[in-house]
Amino acid sequence: MNPVITQVTQRILQRSQETRQRYLQRIEQQLQRGKSRAHLSCGNLAHTVATCCPAQKQTILDFTTINVGIISAYNDMLSAHAPYLDYPTQIKQTLAKLGHSAQVAAGVPAMCDGITQGQEGMDLSLFSRDLIAQATAVGLSHNTFDAALLLGICDKIAPGQLMGALSFGHLPTAFVPTGPMTTGISNKEKVSIRQQYAAGKLGKDALQAMENAAYHSNGTCTFYGTANTNQLVFEAMGLMLPGSAFVPVNSPLRPLLTDLISQQMIKISRNGSDFRPLAKVVDEKSLVNGLVALLASGGSTNHTMHMVAVARAAGFIINWDDFAELSTAVPLLAKVYPNGSADVNEFHQAGGVPLLLKRLAERDLLHLDATPIYGTMQDYFMMPTLVDGKLIYQQITDTANPDVIVPQGKVFSAQGGLKVVDGNLGRGVIKISAVAPEHRKITAPAIVFEEQEDVVAAYKQGELQQNAVIVVRNSGPAARGMPELHQLMPILGNLMEQGFQVALVTDGRLSGASGKVPSIIHISPESSKGGPLAYLQTGDMVEIDAEQGILRCLNELQGRKAVTVDLSADYQCSGRELFTLFRKNISSAEEGATILY
Repeated sequence: MNPVITQVTQRILQRSQETRQRYLQRIEQQLQRGKSRAHLSCGNLAHTVATCCPAQKQTILDFTTINVGIISAYNDMLSAHAPYLDYPTQIKQTLAKLGHSAQVAAGVPAMCDGITQGQEGMDLSLFSRDLIAQATAVGLSHNTFDAALLLGICDKIAPGQLMGALSFGHLPTAFVPTGPMTTGISNKEKVSIRQQYAAGKLGKDALQAMENAAYHSNGTCTFYGTANTNQLVFEAMGLMLPGSAFVPVNSPLRPLLTDLISQQMIKISRNGSDFRPLAKVVDEKSLVNGLVALLASGGSTNHTMHMVAVARAAGFIINWDDFAELSTAVPLLAKVYPNGSADVNEFHQAGGVPLLLKRLAERDLLHLDATPIYGTMQDYFMMPTLVDGKLIYQQITDTANPDVIVPQGKVFSAQGGLKVVDGNLGRGVIKISAVAPEHRKITAPAIVFEEQEDVVAAYKQGELQQNAVIVVRNSGPAARGMPELHQLMPILGNLMEQGFQVALVTDGRLSGASGKVPSIIHISPESSKGGPLAYLQTGDMVEIDAEQGILRCLNELQGRKAVTVDLSADYQCSGRELFTLFRKNISSAEEGATILY
């Protein structure tokens, strides 16, 4: 095992001794109660089976069988989640054939950042993760279940479901993915048209036609943003079947994989031959495996928050220093947009998650003794294939595309995809793998804005034609719910193409699609809580050295008065008035941006 991986793992374990022990004691208490349904009253059980057919009633009332709780994020508006419509029926049928049962325990909210980008609803996006965790716990609190299947994929949804399920860590639990949509237009063309529209060179009809061609059917979006990072990281953690994350949405393998994971829940249930509760699967080794896969793939910056919050749900304390240290040892082994031109379909065709994990194992960067929900970690180097109509796992030998996943012994970069930076302006993260080396260092005057709409207005008025560090503050979790600032990417991309040196510094978010613009995000502490950005002024010189992890103002900040902004108008309309409790209690980005721990 690489010594850095060992050191970080041990440090997490030592740091978390008390919190993990308290978590495990709580799980053990639930295990000691035995089968949950056996403790229900006759009235409780009658309500449980009231809507069931006679055969399912008999199965659920037979305590020797298992009943799987399904937590579904289905709605027919989100492309990634619309396919879940028929999944519960299939899961029930598969289990019924084997003498067991399943019920939809809860439906959880499932919002799309792509729909709310630049809209008021985006202010609720990050908050929705903790709400989903609570909704998942409410569904499982009926205590009629012996296992759980999580039907969720996208940005805050899957992490929220996992956080909620970890409160029921005595239950075997797995994710059931749906897979990506087919590839539409190229990412290069997509970026080009957005930048031309931002520059006023194309009309809205052209932009709409392009967006429709990019997002055109059921399945996850095909760029490597937060949704697909969820899938890759959770597969690396052993929380779904090997190779299942990116099997296309309409592949004939999809229903076979759903059947297999349903059957697997019987095997790993307490009634089965290989009991694997969620609390056993999500331990310090699986968490570090997830972090390593995140870094090796150049995944979403959102996971510098989500993985912290997920870890806390399992009783572990991880922080950005862990990300930073791991990044020194974990090379970039995959290039998927925005780290390269390929999308997740091309990544899967090149060898996908199984090959990425194999490459990591070859470098002694994985805990191969972690406990996944299926087989062993060595099984996660296998790819599901269809042979004579049957699902067969086959070994991955080498990359089918060396421009997407490296051949054995090669790297795209010696450093992982994410980098932690700090200095007198606070701590933040950058998706360094998406930024060309020549753009990773910049020293330029700051131009300070209080919201992204002001940046858009300044650009349209020709006020940004210069070398500059664009600073957008008051966008942190406690200020505005940490909205994503993707309206700025086409603008700043245009300035870069005009030859200007530009960068973005913000306490807001950009997700996995930050792209080529050097962007220091998630600045902590945030400006609305008196963080250093509150003292910054337009004209101050700011130095960024992403490779060395440096972010600092070269002017003296002491003695200045913090700039405060009245944000009360941003707390009204579109449901934002209902989330005052979140804004008042949410932790910093580095602490997971959560109200739960």
